[in-house]
Amino acid sequence: MKTFLGIGSGPGISYATAERFAKEGYNVVFSARSAGKTRQLAGRLKDKGYKAEARTVNSGDPQSIDSLITEVEREFGSVDVLHYNTASLRAATILDQAPGTFIPDLAVDIGGALVATQAVLKQMIERRSGTVLLTGGGYAMYPNPKYLTLSIGKAGIRALALGLFDSLKELGVHIATVTVLRDVAPESKEVEVIGDHFWKLHDQPPGSWTAEVQTAG
Repeated sequence: MKTFLGIGSGPGISYATAERFAKEGYNVVFSARSAGKTRQLAGRLKDKGYKAEARTVNSGDPQSIDSLITEVEREFGSVDVLHYNTASLRAATILDQAPGTFIPDLAVDIGGALVATQAVLKQMIERRSGTVLLTGGGYAMYPNPKYLTLSIGKAGIRALALGLFDSLKELGVHIATVTVLRDVAPESKEVEVIGDHFWKLHDQPPGSWTAEVQTAG
């Protein structure tokens, strides 16, 4: 059974995406800071007859991410699909942002995505197969001064996907992002559509891979 690892799991986009992959026969591993939240999400999938696990991770801590991926690979053999969905949603302008919060915010918004991608690539490149999926946002193209670090972080997510797409494709690994252009609510039709976009990106034949889908849900 193939394994889908979600980092930054919650009831919205990440759950909808995980459920979409579960329907295709994937074993889902949810991970986030809150053990209670991840257990609840795994329980929802299990109640529907799918296979799901719960883990904890601090997305702003590279060692925590490395340990999570090592554990998942040891237990399930590989991470076939990584979905990075974490972001610090701090509302702060350049004048409001406390200096001590800027780097930690970016460590979550983009640093964790980079570390997680590095960690899963080791086995994916050896197998010449695997997909890295990143949740992007409209602030990547239309930065909001009231959400400064989030805007910078989403720009980084988009740059990571687009910048690595061609080189990883040559190694058999598909990296892609869904750029979500507006806020969406959990358990809505919009999040189901976004989850389906992630599945369709993963399911593209190798000769037809694309790096980005932009959607309002």
